[in-house]
Amino acid sequence: MLKNTFLSLSVAMLLFSCCENNYNYLYTNLPFEMPVVQQPKFHSLTKSLTEYGGVGDGTTLNTDAFNQAMKDISEKGGGTLTVPFGVWFTGPIVFQSNINLHLEKGALVLFSPDFDLYPLITTNFEGLDTKRCQSPISGFNLENIAITGNGSFNGSGHAWRPLKKDKVTEGQWKRVVNGGGVVDAAGRIWYPSENAYNAIQLRSDMNVPQEEMSDSAWLAIKDFLRPVMLNFVSCKNVMLQGVLFENSPAWCLHPLMCENLIVDNITVRNPSWSQNGDGIDVESCKNVIIVNSTFDVGDDAICIKSGKDKQGRERGIPTENLLVDNCIVFNGHGGFVVGSEMSGGARNMKITNCEFLGTDVGLRFKSRRGRGGVVENIYVENISMFDIATESLLFDLFYGGTSAVEALDAGNDSPKAVEIPAVTDETPAFRNIYIKNMISRNARRAMFFNGLPEMPITNINIENSYVTARIGAVLCEADGVKFTNVTVIPDSGEPIILQNVKNFENK
Repeated sequence: MLKNTFLSLSVAMLLFSCCENNYNYLYTNLPFEMPVVQQPKFHSLTKSLTEYGGVGDGTTLNTDAFNQAMKDISEKGGGTLTVPFGVWFTGPIVFQSNINLHLEKGALVLFSPDFDLYPLITTNFEGLDTKRCQSPISGFNLENIAITGNGSFNGSGHAWRPLKKDKVTEGQWKRVVNGGGVVDAAGRIWYPSENAYNAIQLRSDMNVPQEEMSDSAWLAIKDFLRPVMLNFVSCKNVMLQGVLFENSPAWCLHPLMCENLIVDNITVRNPSWSQNGDGIDVESCKNVIIVNSTFDVGDDAICIKSGKDKQGRERGIPTENLLVDNCIVFNGHGGFVVGSEMSGGARNMKITNCEFLGTDVGLRFKSRRGRGGVVENIYVENISMFDIATESLLFDLFYGGTSAVEALDAGNDSPKAVEIPAVTDETPAFRNIYIKNMISRNARRAMFFNGLPEMPITNINIENSYVTARIGAVLCEADGVKFTNVTVIPDSGEPIILQNVKNFENK
């Protein structure tokens, strides 16, 4: 008994020390004021999931064990819930304050593909209030929460996501179709159920329906309303460290209106064909650190948001004070992305020492008329890129809801000639952006600035950068663009093409 007590105390001390890291280096020469992000602190109490009846045999459903453990540890003042080696099959896990969920080596938390375990809830998706299925991991209005360790979470996203035939091999397509579900009349898209298929037939705005709906109408499209894998809302002092998150039904990680968030040394994986398969969407959050992490996903990798259109402007909470360092992105529609739901604004961000290897776009800034919001004071330094499918650097203020590659395939590859509207609170603004030491080899196009005539992209500064691409840099509707020691080498054509650009300097 004494030996077990000693071991338990030792584990508790070890877990506590694992969460202690020094991020002070991130604040050196920071070009804006930002408080030091505090890490969550936990009581020394440590419990194993097995103490609450958990069984890691891959078949026993552990939903009750997880949620009873969360409740019990929280009521005792908090502490650490450890998940030992094993496959822990479960439904949704609802977090409580003051808990560190720690996955030991070899621990896999596998979320059930049974849709009935995930009821419809009121939530927010793509910047708008709506209903979605409950997230596999969720927490609301909490303090001091963490997920740490060496294990992994699998969201069984393949059971939820529609699949486009042209995104996968013939063999993959056959395996999915033969497993059940419904294929559309054209034979191009597979849906996991009749319910999900009917949703797309009934509504064009199926992700976030915009009209009043009865409970029965919501239930009729429930299977289509895929949850984000992790959704922490209005939480303070949050840490994600060390673990793998993969195969999410929709977005993988969605911290919304959180304060003091640390993401360190995690891996996020989704298939390259996964619809809405974003890595992390930081929305309307304040004081955020994302470091030492790897993303290989089916949509935007590290994405900054702040609400959509009128709802986002009325919320009025920008994402601000964000530091990203030493991250690698493989597949993804964008490596580091701002938008397109940025109606509450985004400001004071520094992105350093990152690699984007084969993403659709490297640095991607996107919005459109109707959004509103101001994106400003963005500092980017030491970014290396290789094999970028479209642009190394993209400002697209005519974003149409598709990936850059899909837009290119559809022929949407040039500035839009339209009637110029007046500037209102619905007009988005991108300004005061500083990029230094950007090296990119083998992009399709070096850069593309596609600003609004009524609100040009303003004060864009690029320094000490070298880009090789098939097409040079095309800059449209911008004011105050400054290149200092920037080399653009296209395979053919001019290195820099200007279209309605004012006050351009190239030194």
